[in-house]
Amino acid sequence: MSVILSFGEILIRQQSLGNSFFDKKNNRLEIFPGGSEANVAASLAQMGDTVAYCSAFPNNALADEIITLLQELNVDTGKSIRSGDRLGAYILMSANGLSKGEVIYDRKYSSFSQLRLQDIDFKKFFQDVTWLHWTALTPALNPELAALMGTILQEASSRNVTISVDLNYRNRLWQYGKQPLEIMPSLVEHCDVIMGNIWAANKMLGTAVDEQLNRHTTKEDYLHAAKKSAEEIFEKFPRCKHIAYTFRFMDSPSHNLFYGTYHTPLENVSSKTLETQQVIDRIGSGDAFMAGLIHALVNKMTPQAIIDTATAAGFHKLFIKGDFGDGQISWF
Repeated sequence: MSVILSFGEILIRQQSLGNSFFDKKNNRLEIFPGGSEANVAASLAQMGDTVAYCSAFPNNALADEIITLLQELNVDTGKSIRSGDRLGAYILMSANGLSKGEVIYDRKYSSFSQLRLQDIDFKKFFQDVTWLHWTALTPALNPELAALMGTILQEASSRNVTISVDLNYRNRLWQYGKQPLEIMPSLVEHCDVIMGNIWAANKMLGTAVDEQLNRHTTKEDYLHAAKKSAEEIFEKFPRCKHIAYTFRFMDSPSHNLFYGTYHTPLENVSSKTLETQQVIDRIGSGDAFMAGLIHALVNKMTPQAIIDTATAAGFHKLFIKGDFGDGQISWF
């Protein structure tokens, strides 16, 4: 059996149903389970792939409910760890991520943030695993998790496991005195697949990006920038053989433009541009794209089909409420 393992922190998303968290007329709170790595696992499982998810859960009823929900989506949670006292959370100040409102993280002292090497049984962790997925969110939390991530990636490499990473950059998470460029390159050198965007690659891997690029830059120019960025990554990180970038532009809370690029050392392809005026929830669209990318690579699709599948999955997530996608891939 071949298992795709997604490793990272489970989170609770909280958002107000009113105009603010202290709206006297509509003082209600909506919550969803989430976290980038869990989102990827949920989408992959619904695409029909064999998926496991590993995080750290406290022993309480809320954690039990999230585990049950993941299992109902056909995500194997048997590799997860029971430790600590609390789930991490984030507060979304704008409804459904439909504006550039602030995100407030509440992740310190969570079960996952206190995870250490001695908590992980590598024999169980890697059993049947042929693909490991992780994100830049984990080493952003604290130096101990950055070191743990390094050890896990070294172990995965020694076992010939395919490794993918999402270069999620959240400046509010990198608060322990290190910049991403000091941490990420040594971790990414273990990766076969890199997903993100040209700006995250610049921030985390030191690749060049033109500061003049903006919302009015043509798609042709962005495709050229993506190609140059990918070429630089392939040169810096010779193990990497697959790179995918998203381009997502939001002109209003309900308007999104979405396209992607896919690169190998020999090929560069892009999706068509998808546009909508009816966004329901932007949170998790990048994770759905990542899931589509992994699904397409695991199923050995052609380069054009790979980027079309990833982009369609990411775009479809814009119409799904909550952090988890539903695994559907469609062009609308």
